[in-house]
Amino acid sequence: MEWGIANRLAQLIKPDGHTLFLPVDHGYFQGPTRRLEEPGKTIKPLLPYTDALFITRGVLRSCVDPTKTKPVVLRVSGGTSMVGRDLANEGISTSMEEGIRLNASAVGVSIFVGSEYEKESLLNLSKLVDEGERYGIPVMAVTAVGKGLEKRDARYLGLASRIAAELGARVVKTYWCENFDRVTRGCPVPVIIAGGPQVDTEFEVFNFVYDGMRKGAIGVNLGRNIWQNDYPVAMIKAIRSIIHEKATPEKAQMLYRNEKEKTLLKAQVAGGGK
Repeated sequence: MEWGIANRLAQLIKPDGHTLFLPVDHGYFQGPTRRLEEPGKTIKPLLPYTDALFITRGVLRSCVDPTKTKPVVLRVSGGTSMVGRDLANEGISTSMEEGIRLNASAVGVSIFVGSEYEKESLLNLSKLVDEGERYGIPVMAVTAVGKGLEKRDARYLGLASRIAAELGARVVKTYWCENFDRVTRGCPVPVIIAGGPQVDTEFEVFNFVYDGMRKGAIGVNLGRNIWQNDYPVAMIKAIRSIIHEKATPEKAQMLYRNEKEKTLLKAQVAGGGK
């Protein structure tokens, strides 16, 4: 592996081989997402506990202190929105030169396998890989799903992940699913968990993260499961314990509860005991 790419990947993936990315790029197609209305306020308390930010250039420049940050995975695909005809009809929205100016450790692009715009999104990935290899910047492929493509089983995600790796992605971000080991076994590059099914409790999140790590993932890229939680710092600390300390879901749940109680106590003290 070329030195520059190896060095940048080493910034993102910790010595234990694992990583925790915090994605805050949702606004590029969703606008002011709940609890991400003011990105800077969302990011600041979580920054000490993440290994990298997955972020757009606009939010990076306007909301993140360049003297107090973490490695950056720069979102470089876009051009569609929730109110448009098809989320899969993305293009390259940010150049590789911009990634260099912003000192990105990697760039991220969505692919929409099985959609009407499958070919276009895969060629977007291929073009970025060519440029990334030229400049020594790794590309992360995101196996996204649009409005009309909600299939998230091992067969589909394994197909999408393998195609991304075949086209040159250095890392693949994909959804957790049942039989997740089928996805990781068929993908010759590191796999990061993008999310899982809709769940009602923190413990269910800890369970699918733990399962994914046991079945070959190197880490997670979880956003809403963290910053939409009522206690986001407690949540990211608990997830981090699974990623970097091999904690079980039960231990992560205990950590979450302890951190939650600390937060409540601090709020009570700040409010004068009321």
